[in-house]
Amino acid sequence: MGINKPIGRPIHKLTGRSLVGDKRTTPIRGDLADISLAGKLFAPHYAVPMLRTGIAPVTEIHAEAHATSMPVSALMHGEEFAVLDVAGDWAWGYCLHDNYLGYLRFAELGNDFAATHIVSAPATLLVAAPSTKAPVLARYPMGARLLCGDLSACGKYLACENGFVPCTHVSEIGCVDATPADLAEQLIGTPYSWGGRSGDALDCSGLVQLVFGLKGIMAPRDADMQMADFGAELPEGAPLERGDLVFFPGHVGIMADAENIIHANGAAMAVSVEPLAEATARFTEHEVAILARKRVAL
Repeated sequence: MGINKPIGRPIHKLTGRSLVGDKRTTPIRGDLADISLAGKLFAPHYAVPMLRTGIAPVTEIHAEAHATSMPVSALMHGEEFAVLDVAGDWAWGYCLHDNYLGYLRFAELGNDFAATHIVSAPATLLVAAPSTKAPVLARYPMGARLLCGDLSACGKYLACENGFVPCTHVSEIGCVDATPADLAEQLIGTPYSWGGRSGDALDCSGLVQLVFGLKGIMAPRDADMQMADFGAELPEGAPLERGDLVFFPGHVGIMADAENIIHANGAAMAVSVEPLAEATARFTEHEVAILARKRVAL
């Protein structure tokens, strides 16, 4: 998800000068703040976060507490969320993996569980029995975390929650063999959606966060955050390699090779691969089209 510049607002300390905090990741609003900010930043009330876990395949996180407000991110099955407030059907809080704030439906959160596997294919199906003819119970996109158990007698499925998933669609957490670029190529054709960060729908920075996260490397949520705090800047003139990140104004993509880029973009309304020169040409109205080129150690 592209943000042209960091979004900040004054954060008022109890004493001294006010700070400017990023409202996307600083857990404070007009009436409430996380207890960790007590004594540091002023709020009328402080709350101890209530830890919950995503139990829907994907839950949209919104800017405001209603379904028609802008989606800003997503919580996948098995990811943890710190709840600071519940009002009606909606909870306000932040994702533990990247501290990103927003509102989501409280009913799509449940008790914590120790996930063992992550969906490393574009998607998988939870089926009622270890058989190709079994009815489908649920669909989980790439990035969803699952608690899996024993291998089925046929050797093709893992027991999972109330059903089974194909072994070839999941990997033990921390044991995904494919590279981020390999994973991004698997997602070519996935629909573009602002706030998306799963195998079902992606925005530009959501694609980066997803494929590096599968390798156990957590990227910040938005493109400007990734440009500031993720990876190492390439020296001027250094050739691009597969897996490098290229940052544009409000946008980011992953290099497929030295000349072609994989990115979730509004031009194709999908994850697509195209020549870097063609992607760059869409930013000619900006003074500088390519803002940074970075490499992340695996």
